[in-house]
Amino acid sequence: MPGRLPFPIAALPLPSTRPSTGRRIGMLSTYPPKLCGLATFAAALENELRRAGNQVDMIRVDDGDHLCSPDRPVVAELLNGSASSVRNAAAVLSRCDVAIIQHEYGIYGGADGDEIIDLLTALRSPAIVVLHTVPLHPSEHQRSVLESVCELAAQVVVMAEMARTRLISLYTVDASKVVTIPHGASTPTIDPPGTDPRVVDPDAGVQPPQLLTWGLLGPGKGIEHTINALAMLRDVVPAPRYTVAGVTHPKVFASQGDQYRRSLVQRATSLGIGDSVSFDDKYRDVAQLTRFVASATAVVLPYESRDQVTSGVLVDALAAGRPVIATAFPHAVELLGSGAGIVVPHGDPLAMADAIRLTLTDDDAIDSMATEARRLAPSFSWSAVAAQYLGLADDLVQTAASIAI
Repeated sequence: MPGRLPFPIAALPLPSTRPSTGRRIGMLSTYPPKLCGLATFAAALENELRRAGNQVDMIRVDDGDHLCSPDRPVVAELLNGSASSVRNAAAVLSRCDVAIIQHEYGIYGGADGDEIIDLLTALRSPAIVVLHTVPLHPSEHQRSVLESVCELAAQVVVMAEMARTRLISLYTVDASKVVTIPHGASTPTIDPPGTDPRVVDPDAGVQPPQLLTWGLLGPGKGIEHTINALAMLRDVVPAPRYTVAGVTHPKVFASQGDQYRRSLVQRATSLGIGDSVSFDDKYRDVAQLTRFVASATAVVLPYESRDQVTSGVLVDALAAGRPVIATAFPHAVELLGSGAGIVVPHGDPLAMADAIRLTLTDDDAIDSMATEARRLAPSFSWSAVAAQYLGLADDLVQTAASIAI
């Protein structure tokens, strides 16, 4: 497995007019070179907070995956299953003005990651907890853990309004604590948009339309449904090409190897479209990733999960000005509702095929979706996202100061 993130963090220039707050901010999360969305998110947010003139003390969660050395220095590590490590992590975070804590059930120790409750209980600084998952049908223990986390947090951040609605309506939480801050985009906005792959090349003629899915691979990504859909589009000329970019998720690889990827190759071959589906595991920096995404006619996100309340890939696609075809997971329903893409039912290759056909054959639809994606893009810049976190931090610090007086 590669030791670098397959999808890089943003490195956007800092506007010279932005004031420096000089806060000391603690962050608790998985961290590169670990391959996961939370690690990418944390590193990108850390990067932007530092650019704004803040000190960031990073504590890396070590969930037992035999991690390589971090890409940048960390002040401490949280070792799951160690009570002393939990206490130490809480003590380090308590030295900071405010702590930003990423929450996902699977990254912390204990049943459903309930060790995070011990850490939050011991924490003496106000905590901004970022929820990456809000289950629609939680187990009783999952519900208890999430409600306890929200109770102990000074502020709770979700990344979509649908997630906020779900959290407030299905869980016992203080609604006044819950705010929505969008996920940041690794790819800067493309304007004008990327090269239209439908243009005529003097040497090669009309180039085939390009569909793209990227991210860590594993069961639940739904890529097989896109392959099934492509098999229904044999009448589209030129035939679309579909690129699946990314490595197998490390935890999936550890338990199953590359079985999922191999099953996709076999499916495409058996359906007679093996030449139209390619797999790409190259590492790309921000500029390369931006050009790669912008060269696609459309991005396809066929995820099977109905609980996914945030998707960094979705945000990156919109930031790159690309139309998106996605299943009806909450983040997609919300962000694509204004016309930047098409939402289709889960596990419905026919609906997926119809959406792909429209996207590939209707120039007006493509242009309209791309225009709306570019309209949405500025709100996803990491500088804009970090500014909102800093606003929360300022409010919490000022509130703590007034109470101390």
